[in-house]
Amino acid sequence: MTVHLIKLCVGVDTVAELEDWVKERARASRKRSGKVRLEHVTRTMPKRRDEVLEGGSLYWVIKGFVQVRQPIIGLEPRRGKDGIERCAICFAPKLVTVMPHPHRAFQGWRYLEPKDAPGDLGAGSVKSREDLPPELLLELRSLGIL
Repeated sequence: MTVHLIKLCVGVDTVAELEDWVKERARASRKRSGKVRLEHVTRTMPKRRDEVLEGGSLYWVIKGFVQVRQPIIGLEPRRGKDGIERCAICFAPKLVTVMPHPHRAFQGWRYLEPKDAPGDLGAGSVKSREDLPPELLLELRSLGIL
């Protein structure tokens, strides 16, 4: 059964800002190695690794709301310069906006069960929704408009 990961997107204030960051990292990766490789190194390898790799995504919490996800394409061990084993969460450059869902701050990553994951917002550019604050999108959802 698939399981997702959720993590705070520290230093990013909007989905559009994350999109710009991803584009820049993808460009730099392509220039360096000829292929796009995006990853985020974290402290621990998920014990439910196989379930994450069965189609899981990394859901990003931005400014107190889960707002976007990226499909996870790999989980790889990484040894830091300090000799400590870590985990590289490798993800696709594709950003999928999701229905904003409030989420309090936490450290590291957490598992996110599919039943608890916010639904995708559907087709359209990430930037096409940047004018709508997460609170408004949440209210529109509660009214049944979205």
